[in-house]
Amino acid sequence: MTQKNNPQIEEVLVSAQQAEQRLDRVLTESLDGLSRSRLKGLIEAGHVQRNTDICRQPSQKVAVGDALVVTIPIAIDPVPIGQAMDLTILHEDADLIVIDKPAGLVVHPAPGNPDHTLVNALIAHCGEDLTGIGGVRRPGIVHRLDKDTSGVMVAAKTSQAHAALVTQFSDRTVDRAYRAIVWGIPIPPADNIEGPIGRHPRNRKKMAVVSRGGKHALTRYRSLTSYCDGLATLIECKLETGRTHQIRVHLAHRKHPIVGDLTYSRAGSRRALPKSLEPAETTILTEFPRQALHAFRLGFLHPTTGQHVDFETGFPPDIKNLKTFLESL
Repeated sequence: MTQKNNPQIEEVLVSAQQAEQRLDRVLTESLDGLSRSRLKGLIEAGHVQRNTDICRQPSQKVAVGDALVVTIPIAIDPVPIGQAMDLTILHEDADLIVIDKPAGLVVHPAPGNPDHTLVNALIAHCGEDLTGIGGVRRPGIVHRLDKDTSGVMVAAKTSQAHAALVTQFSDRTVDRAYRAIVWGIPIPPADNIEGPIGRHPRNRKKMAVVSRGGKHALTRYRSLTSYCDGLATLIECKLETGRTHQIRVHLAHRKHPIVGDLTYSRAGSRRALPKSLEPAETTILTEFPRQALHAFRLGFLHPTTGQHVDFETGFPPDIKNLKTFLESL
């Protein structure tokens, strides 16, 4: 591999087994860390030579003995700008960074949140260590947490690490565990919630368990502790799939929405509060400012070493204080 400030040059000699195959397929099989779509873009942009000729057709067939040369340009500056923010970093190396995302932080720029996102913070923090994802010097986001969900997240710093992590998430081999405080006591205390998730039929800003057109979704949960004669319960959830708002939607579907989740709370899904509570105490429960949901564990195979790594983090102060209050009732 060349130095960071020079283009990366990769060479492939076509074998007899690869003869008469598509150019993009041969390169994908021969080069680690470059997706077929990325290589297709490089071919079409004129960055691939076959012997001495520039190739611009990904479907072009190759012959035994062909010398293929791929020039990977220096990563260009990202479109999102770097913005320095305080990050709680659980681990960082040349391939990836693991953080404890706070509630209130959006992961990726989008309409309504054009900057001051996790991506902006990672660009500022990692700087030249970002070697480029798809030719752009940016962090590789392989999964997301909702704005008001806190917890462990991993982002790739290289194209190779990004591809490896995307594969693990797609293959559902990543261990993702969450803890939440929900209204009521889930029955049974441990179970699988399975139901396809799609856009809510009447509110397109929400997701729902739907009868048609949704994507398969499976959440496993177990109850850990209940509070105040069943007013609320601390539960642990594991994701077998990764749909938008999955845990929040599945728990609300079971009529045990997460405390503070106004989007998915429904009338009758919350138990009546004890009459003995003072007004200030009632406010703590009814006006908790975000869903009491925290991604406390993330485990995966390190994309370079192949070793299984696990990262855990405890509740942030707001959920910790809510839990302490419920324990006092």
